[in-house]
Amino acid sequence: MIDLSKEIWQTLSTNKLRTLLTGMSVAWGIFMLIMLLGMAKGVLNSFSSSDFAKSANVIQLWPGNAAKAYHGLKEGRRVDLKEHNLKEVERDNQSGVIEAAPELSSASTKISTSKDYVTKNYAGVYPEAQEQTKMTYGRFINENDLSKQRKVIVLDLKTAEVLFDKPEEAVGKIVNMSGLSFTVIGIYEHRWKNRIYIPYTTAKALNAYSDKLSTIRVTTTELSTEAEAKQLENDIRATLGKVNRHAPDDESAVWSWNRFANYLSGQQGMRILNTVMWVIGMLTLITGIVGVSNIMFVSVRERTHEIGIRRAIGAKPRNILTQVIVESVALTTIFGYIGIIMGTIGTTVLDKMFGNTDFIKNPTVDLSIAIEVTIVLIIAGALAGLFPALRALKIKPVEALRTE
Repeated sequence: MIDLSKEIWQTLSTNKLRTLLTGMSVAWGIFMLIMLLGMAKGVLNSFSSSDFAKSANVIQLWPGNAAKAYHGLKEGRRVDLKEHNLKEVERDNQSGVIEAAPELSSASTKISTSKDYVTKNYAGVYPEAQEQTKMTYGRFINENDLSKQRKVIVLDLKTAEVLFDKPEEAVGKIVNMSGLSFTVIGIYEHRWKNRIYIPYTTAKALNAYSDKLSTIRVTTTELSTEAEAKQLENDIRATLGKVNRHAPDDESAVWSWNRFANYLSGQQGMRILNTVMWVIGMLTLITGIVGVSNIMFVSVRERTHEIGIRRAIGAKPRNILTQVIVESVALTTIFGYIGIIMGTIGTTVLDKMFGNTDFIKNPTVDLSIAIEVTIVLIIAGALAGLFPALRALKIKPVEALRTE
């Protein structure tokens, strides 16, 4: 093994410039592969850590207008969602539905303090509406707020900044809305949410106790396939069609957003992205591997006389085969790990620049990627040396000895 290592080192160091140029093409290919995989991982991490992914087991429903005539009722009529629909959805779909919660949204309403005012919509909700939203100050709506029909309100950070000098001191303060005084119980900050929240029961009272709903939020059980998610959505739509008298397949009568089905579609897109990155990276790496293979062909041709002597004194074919392949693997692996180091540094820089954005999150190289790339290096090096090695085996000792 020591003798083989010395021979490999001597071969690689004999033509330093040729070895360096060929090796750098391998290093560049590995660097590009690492960078592409890091970017794909960063996009996947961003998708997996999003609020959408964390609360994917939700189907939201909104009232619409019937597009089909049904049991004597004409198309174009308004189809409302009612409070009793909540129990009906839960009852008819027990295997797939955990809970159906209502939401009641308002038209633009003036919300004011002695400092300033804003005009916004509010939403009467249950505690489940908080989802993954983190509270900056205070708390969200709770069950006591609902049962006691409290006049409490949750503001987004930007609204709190307008209404109060210091948002951190807003909790416990009073705002005026719809001619009533509401106590601020929480402030939240979110990248794109900016809604105002009050308890659903309070919103219902403000709307003269109407049983019409703006939204039904259905929390589902753990689903595994897009087909299951779509079937549950169709079952819920059939339930609403039966009680609200519209065609069960009329998608205009009840608008829906199946988060889980969309989440699975997004996951499929992420897998395709990762595959594309692998393919592009491998194509880049192949350029370097072809260079290594060509160098090994040149090396075999230059050492024809040496190979002939070794064969003449009894070297077995597998010894020649092993030496050429190991040389190729050594060249590929040495410069490949230089590429891995370059890629690691590159993804770290990428993380520093874009790691906290919505598009990329933590695109750095982990152990699994390093292992995968190492396996690719070994296989690529072996393939690069295989054909030159097979050519070396075809050299006849007598002919090789005649070669100068």
